[in-house]
Amino acid sequence: MSLANRAAEYMLSDALLPDHPPNKKGLCLELPLDRIIKLVSIGLPLLLVSLAFAREISTGSQVNCFTPNNFTEKQVEYVDKHCWHSLTHHDFNLDGSVSVQSLWIHKVFPYTLMIVAVAMYIPAALWKYISKSLLNSDLHFIVDELDKSYNRSIKTVQHLLNTHTTCSDPHLFLEEIKSARLVRYFEFPLLERYLTSKQHSHCLVLTYLLRNILLLIFIILTCVYLGIFHLTVFYQEEFTCHIKTRFLRTDISKSEFINCKFVSLSIFQIISVANAAIYILLVPIIIFNLSKLCYWDKHFLNVYEMLPAFDLLSKKMLGCPINDLNIIILFLRANISELKSFSRLSVLCTLKDTTEKNKNIETVVDFMSLLVGMDVETSSPPDSPTTKAKSDATQPMPISQNEGY
Repeated sequence: MSLANRAAEYMLSDALLPDHPPNKKGLCLELPLDRIIKLVSIGLPLLLVSLAFAREISTGSQVNCFTPNNFTEKQVEYVDKHCWHSLTHHDFNLDGSVSVQSLWIHKVFPYTLMIVAVAMYIPAALWKYISKSLLNSDLHFIVDELDKSYNRSIKTVQHLLNTHTTCSDPHLFLEEIKSARLVRYFEFPLLERYLTSKQHSHCLVLTYLLRNILLLIFIILTCVYLGIFHLTVFYQEEFTCHIKTRFLRTDISKSEFINCKFVSLSIFQIISVANAAIYILLVPIIIFNLSKLCYWDKHFLNVYEMLPAFDLLSKKMLGCPINDLNIIILFLRANISELKSFSRLSVLCTLKDTTEKNKNIETVVDFMSLLVGMDVETSSPPDSPTTKAKSDATQPMPISQNEGY
């Protein structure tokens, strides 16, 4: 066997992926941007809840009432607790009537933040439990088939190289290759047909749309709640509390209304503004995330166009991108580390663009055949008489000892 054939065998064996790769850690079933949105939308209210409860623990009483000097210590303690539990502001109008305003938002604010966190988890849980089984099985099958298709292409070139070295008639070898191309022996259409069938499926894409739409709805409702209800008490630091209740009801000497002040209104304001501001910033991020469904990732498709069984782009089989195939391609891109064939095909795709246009390279079979010295598409093999004559003609003539100087 010649040195060139041995080098070609080594090149092809190095290009092969391991037949039994190490166990996969588990495919990622959530896009990176989705994970960031989930962590922020759920983690933010939980962080603010801890801040609100820490405020209550550190400050003790949440209101400070300005009781008269004739109040005993127990009466002062009772007034503070009563005004915090009632949280009702009594405002005196010009005609002498009293208007009542509830300040219940200050008391239920930490618990509403917990409800917001639970609501933000609902879209993520919906995606996890509805699409986990479908998407996980699809991704495992497609990742394995993409890597196997790449390996089958390299093994096809290995077989072509072995046949080329043992074939006595190079022209018969080329004719057999051309007939094999016509019958599509070099192609493996199972993967392509499976991906094509996903263009007519919409289960995953509808679940993904529902997840993001629900998230937008919950964010908008949270911002409306913070805007409408919190603005009514946002700047109200003091309120008038009615204390003629229980054992103070019959005490004529005691005042009926006293003024109270919120101890940590600034914490309430900071939490409200931070929650609303960050949620508003999440809205364009979610819209940008949804916009990925409106176009195909043609760079990913172009790389895998090198496989004989993957010609969705060249045949213009891609239609409306809002289908399960586009979702699967987005998650294949997110799991690019599990696609061992992607990096190798990316290199071959880059090298293919730098080769001469007349080589007519379409798949990895053509390119690897060209690399090992077999131009199976347009020219004769390198060991054929024609190629040998050309190589002999291009070699310089030896210089005789009597010639020269």
